[in-house]
Amino acid sequence: MGTGHYFWAIFYFASLCSASLANNAKINFREKEKKVLDQILGAGKYDARIRPSGINGTENLPTYVYVNMFLRSISKIDDYKMEYSVQLTFREQWTDERLKFDDIQGRLKYLTLTEANRVWMPDLFFSNEKEGHFHNIIMPNVYIRIFPNGSVLYSIRISLTLACPMNLKLYPLDRQICSLRMASYGWTTNDLVFLWKEGDPVQVVKNLHLPRFTLEKFLTDYCNSKTNTGEYSCLKVDLLFKREFSYYLIQIYIPCCMLVIVSWVSFWLDQGAVPARVSLGVTTLLTMATQTSGINASLPPVSYTKAIDVWTGVCLTFVFGALLEFALVNYASRSGLNKPNMHKDNIKKKRRDLEQASLDAASDLLDTDSNATFAMKPLVRHPADPLALEKLRQCEVHMQPPKRPNCCKTWLSKFPTRSKRIDVISRITFPLVFALFNLVYWSTYLFREEEDETF
Repeated sequence: MGTGHYFWAIFYFASLCSASLANNAKINFREKEKKVLDQILGAGKYDARIRPSGINGTENLPTYVYVNMFLRSISKIDDYKMEYSVQLTFREQWTDERLKFDDIQGRLKYLTLTEANRVWMPDLFFSNEKEGHFHNIIMPNVYIRIFPNGSVLYSIRISLTLACPMNLKLYPLDRQICSLRMASYGWTTNDLVFLWKEGDPVQVVKNLHLPRFTLEKFLTDYCNSKTNTGEYSCLKVDLLFKREFSYYLIQIYIPCCMLVIVSWVSFWLDQGAVPARVSLGVTTLLTMATQTSGINASLPPVSYTKAIDVWTGVCLTFVFGALLEFALVNYASRSGLNKPNMHKDNIKKKRRDLEQASLDAASDLLDTDSNATFAMKPLVRHPADPLALEKLRQCEVHMQPPKRPNCCKTWLSKFPTRSKRIDVISRITFPLVFALFNLVYWSTYLFREEEDETF
């Protein structure tokens, strides 16, 4: 056997020995982990019912628990039930000096447990929770890490449905603040205090997508509460959601505008087309009423007026007004209101005849007086003659040109019947009033949206 063969045999034997030693080291390391766990959590050595001491083992100080969370998703925000659903990874960290252990010269960074009942746990609960559950697929999504200095980290993934009281006065131009509140159930602030972990205590997943809302920002705060049994530590996260208006613009506002405009088509139809105008008015009215009831069905019954109620109410009024306008036109076309006003015309004709007769009499009188006084007829009487001045004044009054006619009356006089005039006035009045309403509505509620922001 050559020298090369001896070399490869020795190399192979050394590799087997090193692998065996590594496996033995791992086995020994796991054995040491088990030994450490038995030392700190063995029977009669650790009691999970006893609260850990305060800082530096001080018995009179409370246990401080530092909280942080990772917001994974928000599945829905329900306006009708006034609630929202969220999935998050929740973490708590505190110090329990009874759990200190030797880290074997830095090789043992932490111990991992999957049974939360092995160590003392803070009695935290979500005060505005309606429903909640843990995640157990494939294994329970929970772990506990114990560090050499006695620090304990508890992490769990949970899904919650939380109450979110909403103010819908500006709906759908509103912003809503939904809170997530966490408090101690049994330990008072003398024993247990919750604190937000320093440095970004709340994290949100990137590209968080909500169907009808946008998460603008969030704020962490404290909300300690006092009851008959003492003061309890409390933490809260306020989430500011802005409603996406584009959805409501397409689904509500534009269709309502179209219905109102379609109802104005009736003004351009002939007043004799009774079936067409009636069917158009009734159809738009029923469609608008159905749209309004559908909007209200998705919202809770509240005691105040919402912005969407003002919009649908005014739109419904315009559609109903268009139907009433046709009723007035039809009544005017069938009654004396649509006939030419002969009495007024006769009065005007008589007045013109009397004015002409007065002018002729005044002219004859001037001619007669002139022939009796002078042999030659002057063009104008002497100013000293008061009778002549008075007659000239009367003639000037009668000879004054007529007043300039009103442009609106002149334009309306082109339409011979009263019913036609009502249609023409409605063609202008309804769009102008609706445009004025839009100006007031949008300026009011868009301005109030900024004014009412209290976050």
